[in-house]
Amino acid sequence: MTEPTPIPTSSPSPVSTLSPSPAQVRTAPKAISTEQDGPVLHVRLNPWGQDDTLDAAVLDDLTSLLDDLHERPDVRILTLSSLGTDFCLGADRGEYQEALTADPSGVGLRRIADKAHRLCQALENTHAVTIARLHGRVIGAGLALAAFCDLRAGADTSRFRMPEVGIGLPPAWGGAMGRLVSEVGASRIRELMLTCDVFDAATAHRIGLLHRTAPLDQLDKVIDAWTRPLVRRSPEALVLTKRMLAGYARADRTADVSLLDSHLLAASLHQHARG
Repeated sequence: MTEPTPIPTSSPSPVSTLSPSPAQVRTAPKAISTEQDGPVLHVRLNPWGQDDTLDAAVLDDLTSLLDDLHERPDVRILTLSSLGTDFCLGADRGEYQEALTADPSGVGLRRIADKAHRLCQALENTHAVTIARLHGRVIGAGLALAAFCDLRAGADTSRFRMPEVGIGLPPAWGGAMGRLVSEVGASRIRELMLTCDVFDAATAHRIGLLHRTAPLDQLDKVIDAWTRPLVRRSPEALVLTKRMLAGYARADRTADVSLLDSHLLAASLHQHARG
């Protein structure tokens, strides 16, 4: 478990709000912070006030954490939130461009994009019940990441967008299209992906992307209202139910082509780079 990390004043979570002293400054990059409270593991993006994007370091840290959970049956619930102004502004397109510049063949870029696919699969397959706590802007890959969580609650001021088509890219991140279609429905996702419209928390709740909405200062109460009964449930019943639900969701994706996402993204960015 990492050392406590500062929490924004808008969050009532009872975690230390002391800022790290110079002696506590990290010596190695760490893209997430974690804190365990009994069977609940709180995972927070952007603990160091960087850009609210999903770069390779975030993908690696989250995937490593989820892989380690296979040996941690004591962790039964995982909450995913962010310490930044926004939950997530999407993938780090600057990192994509740097990878393509360093290796014009696109192999390096595909390796980064494949990390996203492995992360989303790990999030969908973990035994822990996963809960996304969303605030601010939830854009592109950030929305995809949240979609792979079992339960999703958002502040009523949250704003959502799938901008990929608008910037000339296919919506190819982590196999998210299949997950979003199975969670929300093809008709609604088609409109939002093609128009790239910004939509609010009320709309996200109405279409099923959010299970609950609340004012930001009440959002932790919503999360607590889920976690309290969940920790009293039979662990085996929860795991079996999760796997049954995942199986039915995958049955709707029998022609899943998400393994091609990295190739589609690399090819599209390569074409952009050529002008």
